[in-house]
Amino acid sequence: MQFELTDEFFERLQLAIDSKDEAFIESQLKELYPPDIAEIFNKLELEQVKFLYNYLEEQIAADVLVELEEDVREEILSSLTSKEIAEQLDNMDSDDAADVIAELPDKVQDEVLAQLEDSEQASDIVDLLNYDENTAGGLMAKELIRVHVSKTSIECVREIREQADEVENIYAIYVVDDDEKLLGLLPLKKLVISPTRSKVADIYDSKVISVKTNASAEEVANVMDKYNLVVLPVVDVLGRLVGKITIDDVVDVRREEETEDVQKMGAMEALEEPYMNTSFGQMIKKRAGWLVLLFLGETLTATAMSFFEDQITKAVILALFIPLIIASGGNSGSQASTLVIRALALGEITVRDWMKIVKKEFYTGLVIGLILGLIGFLRIALWAYFVDDYGPHWYLIGFTVGFSLVGVVLWGTLMGSLLPLFLKRFGLDPAVSSAPFVATLVDVTGLVIYFSFSMFFLKGILL
Repeated sequence: MQFELTDEFFERLQLAIDSKDEAFIESQLKELYPPDIAEIFNKLELEQVKFLYNYLEEQIAADVLVELEEDVREEILSSLTSKEIAEQLDNMDSDDAADVIAELPDKVQDEVLAQLEDSEQASDIVDLLNYDENTAGGLMAKELIRVHVSKTSIECVREIREQADEVENIYAIYVVDDDEKLLGLLPLKKLVISPTRSKVADIYDSKVISVKTNASAEEVANVMDKYNLVVLPVVDVLGRLVGKITIDDVVDVRREEETEDVQKMGAMEALEEPYMNTSFGQMIKKRAGWLVLLFLGETLTATAMSFFEDQITKAVILALFIPLIIASGGNSGSQASTLVIRALALGEITVRDWMKIVKKEFYTGLVIGLILGLIGFLRIALWAYFVDDYGPHWYLIGFTVGFSLVGVVLWGTLMGSLLPLFLKRFGLDPAVSSAPFVATLVDVTGLVIYFSFSMFFLKGILL
């Protein structure tokens, strides 16, 4: 049954901590999974967390430590000795242990590594720390089951038994040669149903998908998504098997990337910590810069309007439709940029597809513009029928607004779709072409389009 942290349970637990009700605390902690305990710890005061942490079994404590928010984990680690931290790392997979130890000061890292009982695990952690955290090498775990291609199936079973203590979940058996190069994989089902004297060379599957250690985290996620993999082997530049990446690591990568993209699309720098843990100063720093830039961009709108001051003076009615025009262009541009940015992130499109995208968005923007333009014209015609606000030349105003909507929506759609591709082409993050940024850009050009049509249709009136 899924655990739900209710106010009643939280209050009862805090009461048990204050009264040191060990029986209640131990019984509750034994019933919960590590992620559930971590959720509770993230909401408690630090002293309460330290108090409860002492009641956890070693393996559970290690699993909870991995699940905690960074600031809470840092506080717990700072209260432990190097030996105690090493004991926690002994109960973690190498990738989780490397992530935890990377948060420690360099001096403490050395002390903890020296305290590790398993020298091989210490070597694995050091090896993982040498990789960039946003690459396959930084994501992978060293624990896996490998078997030599010359073995028999019964020898393979013995090998699994010997290595099983180090590997928590066995997803696949990887087949290697004398140089530790990855040749393929042996599915557990095939191993079980094959005769005990079968040669691994005869029953393994040579079709195996892998990534190199320098592959980006985004590339890893795309590969696992494309082939519906729960585990992905990692090889070095020579093709030697060095680790594996599991789906839970990719889920974390996807969540971080999507959070970062959403924040950037909201016209701000991505937060490095959870919202509630971000300081006031950092919040101002992350948000103010983009808003100032957008504000300066919007001042161009006022500049553009100043060039058409005479037209507005002679036909004040034109000013009434300015918000309608620029909002329609901004909205269409925001839609297009959001769709293209997301498609780029999922690998559905590449920069090479730019011509197809332009063609698709051109016709889409044209049709949507025609729909909005027709609605705009009909709105003016209907209003003119009941109220004589637009005078005898209402149809010219209707044409101006209608054609302007077509032009602005078409332009906004094209700009919104092309700007992310342009940034991607030059190695920049497409997410920075956020919806507000596109909208600001389209606002300025939208005014030029609007008043250009007004000069064309209302030339006789404005002179």
